[in-house]
Amino acid sequence: MGKITGFLEYERVKEHYEPVAERLRHYREFVPRLADDEAKVQAARCMDCGIPFCNNGCPVNNNIPDFNDAVWRGDWRKAYEILSSTNNFPEMTGRICPAPCEAACTLGIHVDPVGIKSLERAIIDHAGEKGWVVPLMATYKTGKKVAIVGSGPAGLACAQQLVRAGHAVTVYEKNDRVGGLLRYGIPDFKLDKRLIDWRIAQLEAEGVRFVTRTLIGNKALLKELPSGVACDAKRVIEAKELLAQYDAIVLAGGAETPRDLMVPGRELAGVHFALEFLIPQNKAVAGVGKNPIDCKGKRVVVIGGGDTGSDCVGTANRHGAASVIQLELLPRPPENENKSLTWPYWPHKLRTSTSHEEGCQREWSVATKEFLGEKGKLKALRCVRLEWEDGKMREIAGSEFILPADLAFLAMGFTRPVAGVLSAFGVAHDARGNAAAATDGVGAYQTNVPKVFAAGDMRRGQSLVVWAIREGRQCARAVDEFLMGESLLPRC
Repeated sequence: MGKITGFLEYERVKEHYEPVAERLRHYREFVPRLADDEAKVQAARCMDCGIPFCNNGCPVNNNIPDFNDAVWRGDWRKAYEILSSTNNFPEMTGRICPAPCEAACTLGIHVDPVGIKSLERAIIDHAGEKGWVVPLMATYKTGKKVAIVGSGPAGLACAQQLVRAGHAVTVYEKNDRVGGLLRYGIPDFKLDKRLIDWRIAQLEAEGVRFVTRTLIGNKALLKELPSGVACDAKRVIEAKELLAQYDAIVLAGGAETPRDLMVPGRELAGVHFALEFLIPQNKAVAGVGKNPIDCKGKRVVVIGGGDTGSDCVGTANRHGAASVIQLELLPRPPENENKSLTWPYWPHKLRTSTSHEEGCQREWSVATKEFLGEKGKLKALRCVRLEWEDGKMREIAGSEFILPADLAFLAMGFTRPVAGVLSAFGVAHDARGNAAAATDGVGAYQTNVPKVFAAGDMRRGQSLVVWAIREGRQCARAVDEFLMGESLLPRC
């Protein structure tokens, strides 16, 4: 390892942030990568544990101590080679991953863990600047054709692995641009969309073909898509056509159906699913149209305390909202986790995002009972406070209150993939409505339909980008084994 006593000598190197007043004026990223000398100190804190729990905490099993050591020694090229051997898109995870690897860091038991996420970003940004990220061409072509439905992180990772194995890969996307969740589910101030374009150019050079504005399934799907699911499709390709044209098909469309809140007043103008607000904003930033929802001078309430809710908070503040309040059904988490009980697993504790820091009143243990309006427009929410006992909630008598609001965004997560896509292929689903497919053993990632596979959120349900990348990589190996009888692609 590099500096044996580094973890005793150095404190965690914090990321830098553009001041709130300045970053609220734009939609660009506001967290610069660590300088080389800062990254070296960050990497020096790695203890090179006998059992590197960080590797297991990372869904793609990044070889974290190895690239830490390379950064400490100033060998950025080697650090990039180590990182890219397990992660197709570290420029994405280095920006938006919540870093379960850091939660598993052994150093974190006693002090702040190693800033693995910031190192990951520093490595890939350095590699991009040096021109080391180049297309990796297959040495031979197999003659096999694979269709991938969905161009989010699972679909893209799967496509890249399969095209490098020599297969002809076509990725279908129902929206106008490639990227799925990465493109339209995450605000530009968290993830610069030029990074997606950069990767897509690499995939195209490697041989991946992209087809946009195309819905896969059947024509009835265009009318049956759930409210809140974005679709720019201009044509539909029937499932049976894909089955006839390709040797294997991977369903990687994500879990897009948003969880609704069916209380009185839900139909009022001003009540929206989160993505009905976030997707048009990303398109507006890209110069495609204007966001029909304007928060300027409005009283905004965000229902749901997760990442999507946080994204609504940050975007509303950039619009110039008069106020932003975020409601969470669950009780307020503790400020600090009990490490002796949770380490090396993901801890339950209070998390404050950069969007929260930009201006947001957060309320826990609150349920929305009714949306109140005048002349068909939202004016307020009727809410009630809750108390929790043994995992069960109950309303507190006499705690109802009225919360004035002009806009309410439902950001309570996503329940399942679009059911019509699975039914069009005849794919069986599990109890939650996800595509049913195992991840291990013979037939991994295969559905009940011959030569049809499923990966990412469409199979596992709503999850993290890094989990989608893992499933895309593992599914690619399963497809390669199915087509060729064996595979040299890595399992992770």
